[in-house]
Amino acid sequence: MSEWTDAIVGERMTVDNQFNERVAASRFSSQEWGLIMTATELEIENAGDPETARVVADTSSLPAIMPELENLRSQMSGMGGAPGGDSGGSGGGLVDSIKGALGLGGGGGGSSDEELEAAERLVQEYADELQAHLEEVGKWEQVRVAYQE
Repeated sequence: MSEWTDAIVGERMTVDNQFNERVAASRFSSQEWGLIMTATELEIENAGDPETARVVADTSSLPAIMPELENLRSQMSGMGGAPGGDSGGSGGGLVDSIKGALGLGGGGGGSSDEELEAAERLVQEYADELQAHLEEVGKWEQVRVAYQE
């Protein structure tokens, strides 16, 4: 099924550029967004029915990368701090990021769920935007049929 996405690389690049503003306004950095999109598969739901077919985001792999998102945030905030500063703070951040990467992080369970929901919403917005763009440029029907093959 990835063949259909390969066929619309140019269209996705256009949507990516247009979607950058929405990502910038979100809670996610562009690096985090890249990680989120790497863990997301785009599919076409009801591809056989032209009336109800729509691009949807399969976000089932997102929970697995959420600890890595936190790790990425820790690295980015560490880079923004002064080197050689408060070693206690940076040590805690490093330990916390390692725990998070190993799935051992405590607390913040609710915020992790909130992050996951925000990522899922943003990815579906992207999928909706992609479909709207494909319809606008007259490629939606071709892509929908290609997905079925």
